[in-house]
Amino acid sequence: MNNRQLFLSHLAQTTDFPLMIEIEKAEGVFLYGSNGEKYMDLISGIGVSNIGHRHPNVLAAIHDQLDKYLHLMVYGEYVQQPQTLLAQALVNTLPDSLNNVYLVNSGSEAIEGALKLAKRFNNRREIISCVDAYHGSSHGALSVGGNELFKRAYRPLLPGIRNINYGAIEQLEHITTDTSAIILETIQGEAGVRIADKEYFMALREKCNQTGTLLIMDEVQTGFGRTGKFWAFEHFNIVPDIVVCAKGMGGGMPIGAFVTSKKIMDVFKENPLLGHITTFGGHPVSAAASLATIQTITEGNLIEQVEEKATMFKRLLVHPKIKEIRSKGLMMAVAFDSFEVLKPIIDRCIDNGVITDWFLYCDNAMRIAPPLTINFEEIQEACQCILQSINED
Repeated sequence: MNNRQLFLSHLAQTTDFPLMIEIEKAEGVFLYGSNGEKYMDLISGIGVSNIGHRHPNVLAAIHDQLDKYLHLMVYGEYVQQPQTLLAQALVNTLPDSLNNVYLVNSGSEAIEGALKLAKRFNNRREIISCVDAYHGSSHGALSVGGNELFKRAYRPLLPGIRNINYGAIEQLEHITTDTSAIILETIQGEAGVRIADKEYFMALREKCNQTGTLLIMDEVQTGFGRTGKFWAFEHFNIVPDIVVCAKGMGGGMPIGAFVTSKKIMDVFKENPLLGHITTFGGHPVSAAASLATIQTITEGNLIEQVEEKATMFKRLLVHPKIKEIRSKGLMMAVAFDSFEVLKPIIDRCIDNGVITDWFLYCDNAMRIAPPLTINFEEIQEACQCILQSINED
């Protein structure tokens, strides 16, 4: 059996229509197929490869850590330098109140930990989330997701969840002294890059202050420079109580985290002790890769170039079939009339050597979220390919 047959026979499938692209190597913004195909990755493996595939700094950090040790002990017991240095580097990117890091393996795990932490801290049970939010696929993360299509087959989910509309100031009245936490994506990703205004976020922060509700910001897709700031919440002049991250955090390695104040995080230490446990969280190789990723982003002038690169995309992607481009930095949704119009364009883009995608809850918009390392020549090449693929209809 060849690799494609093995893929279909022995690997769990998530749809009946996987892309079935066989990749042998990746470097920078490009993926290379088994028969010499070359694809530009305009979606960064869905928001993961913010500094490109196999960045030399990440590879060096991984190789260095491999010569020292791999997994040693469940999280939180041994002092491991990759974890301590990563925590310090993360904290240094954040406001002073966000100074305590819990390392896990993925975004969904980080969401689970953040939800548990909020309920444990203020001993409340209601959680508010947003319509069309996406926070992951595990039971707790799915419970605070905002699209019933993806939830109904798995009910009953967590009780006490209320959905409100993202960006709707008038609905913030639903946050009360019974509310443990409100969780929301700083910018809604799978809804198709939906961006609330600063007034909304200021009102949200004030309402949480008034009611003692914890504000959990999901920065899994938006963090690590994606929007032109290290954290997207920096655009709105607010500070969350808990911030959740993953995806672009690891430079291609699996890792996630939730970050809060030491006062809040300390409730996990007693009544009961070991209030949250992970075996592989903060794996030393992933932690070393993550530290190298942070250093590459903060020291490499990548964030400073995001807006200029986004502007170039928007300047070049002009076509009668493109109805709108919603964006914050290099997190972009290029809207068409319908999925029926968009899907053949995406297919032709892949045939022509550029990988794009649509959004789970917004299937008429093309996802564009390339590595921050993409250069201007590559942006021009990508846009020419997209326009060509539109015109080939």
